[in-house]
Amino acid sequence: NDQMSGLGFVLTGFWTTTKWSNSAEKRCVQRKMSPRTHVDAEGALNLFFLCSRLKETKRTGWINNGVANPESISDHMHRMAIISMVVGKSPEARGRLAKMACVHDLAEAVVGDITPYDGVSDEEKHRREESAMRDIRDDYLGGSDIGQELYDLWLEYDKGESQDARIMKQIDKFEMIVQAYEYELAQGKDLSQFFESTTKSFTTEPFTTWVEILRRRHEEILKK
Repeated sequence: NDQMSGLGFVLTGFWTTTKWSNSAEKRCVQRKMSPRTHVDAEGALNLFFLCSRLKETKRTGWINNGVANPESISDHMHRMAIISMVVGKSPEARGRLAKMACVHDLAEAVVGDITPYDGVSDEEKHRREESAMRDIRDDYLGGSDIGQELYDLWLEYDKGESQDARIMKQIDKFEMIVQAYEYELAQGKDLSQFFESTTKSFTTEPFTTWVEILRRRHEEILKK
C-alpha cells in the first residue's frame, strides 16, 4: 500500500540490500528515488574500508622529523573538524566547515600524504588527488549527489578561493603547529620549521590571537 511504499523508501533510500517482495512497491519506490541520491551498498562499504587507510597512514612531515608514534591523517582531520565547529559563526557555517575538514585530505587515502619535500609538483599533486576524488565520486559512490558533494568540497578547498576554503587553509596550518607544539612538549624536539613555514598563513581572527599565544609557548620551550 502507499503507506508501506513510503516507509520502504525512507528505510532503503540509500541502500540496495533490501529484498523486494512486491514488484509494484519496487516500481513506486524507484519513481520516488532520484538516481542521483542512490548509493550502492557495496560501493559505500568499500569507501568506508578505503577510509581506514587514513587511520593507518602516519603524517609524512612528522615521520621525516623523527617524531615517535606520529599522528595519522585521520587524527589531523578530526581535530580540524573540531576547530571548524569552534570557528564557524553559525550552525550552517560550522556544519559546512566541519564537512570540508572531513573531506579535504580524503584523496590521501589513495595517493598518500604528499609533502612539498617529496619532489612532486603542485600540478602533479593536484592531478593525482583530483583523479582519486573522481574515483570516489564515480566508482565508490556511483555518481550520486553525495559523491558530487564530497568532490565539490574537496575541489573548493583545493582551489582555496572561497571564504570557507581560506578559513579551512588556516585551520589546516593551525592544527599542524598545535601538533608540532605538542610534540615539542612531549618529545623534546625542536620543530621550529613548522612555525617558520606558517608565518604568513594566518590573516584573520581568532587564528592570529591563537597563533600568537602558541608561538610564545613554543619560544618558551626553546629557551629551556
